[in-house]
Amino acid sequence: MQLKISKNALQVCGQFIQRNLFQFGKRDKGQWDKITATGNVSEERSVPEHIIKPPYYYKQMGAGNTMGRPEIKTADQVNQMRSSGKLAAQILRQCGQMAKIGMTTDEIDEFAHERIVAHNAYPSPLRYAGFPKSVCTSINNVACHGIPDDRQLLDGDIINIDVTVYLNGYHGDCSETFLVGDVDERGQYLVNCTRDCLSRCIALCGPGVAFNEIGKCIQRFCKDHDLESVAAFIGHGIGSYFHGPPEIYHYDNEVPGQMEPGMTFTIEPILSLGGGEIGILEDGWTALSLDNSRSAQFEHTILITDSGVEVLTTKDV
Repeated sequence: MQLKISKNALQVCGQFIQRNLFQFGKRDKGQWDKITATGNVSEERSVPEHIIKPPYYYKQMGAGNTMGRPEIKTADQVNQMRSSGKLAAQILRQCGQMAKIGMTTDEIDEFAHERIVAHNAYPSPLRYAGFPKSVCTSINNVACHGIPDDRQLLDGDIINIDVTVYLNGYHGDCSETFLVGDVDERGQYLVNCTRDCLSRCIALCGPGVAFNEIGKCIQRFCKDHDLESVAAFIGHGIGSYFHGPPEIYHYDNEVPGQMEPGMTFTIEPILSLGGGEIGILEDGWTALSLDNSRSAQFEHTILITDSGVEVLTTKDV
């Protein structure tokens, strides 16, 4: 689940936007159904009493603090995160198989919720900073944080499903954008490129690598593929906390900091066929592109190892 950019980074983000305003005139010229509002949202789903729950389940809390030195995980913590990451990946794959014409995003949320609690885990988005559902479902021109509702998926939609689970006290976070029915050529291009972009970012990670190399990689990729990074949202550290340091910017930046063995964090670029600017609906969560262009997102939780990088959110862990 993506974290909105922190206040201390707003100036950096603003400078990025000013440098790239000339690109915001691009428009997505494909054909798809534009999202303009949240549909009907069902009641909160219950969580069995025996499930271990994060602190924000019991009281309203804001998003986690992403400032400070990143945590170095112990071997035991890493093993716990492998378990939560593997489960998150499994649930995401199963949710992706439900992304069919006529299925509602609320039905996907219900399925994910039931599968997560069946594994004695907690659906991390539920009640996090007030989020009302168990997964995020972001369709077409929704950049991220879409709230599952009664809208049926249509032929030609693209949908990002973002799954995070809290298992034995640790979060595992991942997302993928899926094609629904017959998606037009530009939509397929966007999804394939975004998947490739994340893979390239992961491949460059390792001990001693600067965090800002991720943003530089994304910016080069966007330039080469005529896409735009949605700069308002960042990757984040993760562990027993949902969001923590380091902050991972998905655009060219000079923010200091280097990767060290034992660090765990997400990389989750959102790439757009049009501009990178977004607005938030009245629900306080749904982020729409201001020019109505489509965007896609892929996300993994990764571990920096002594020799490189390990993807934790894969079902094969």
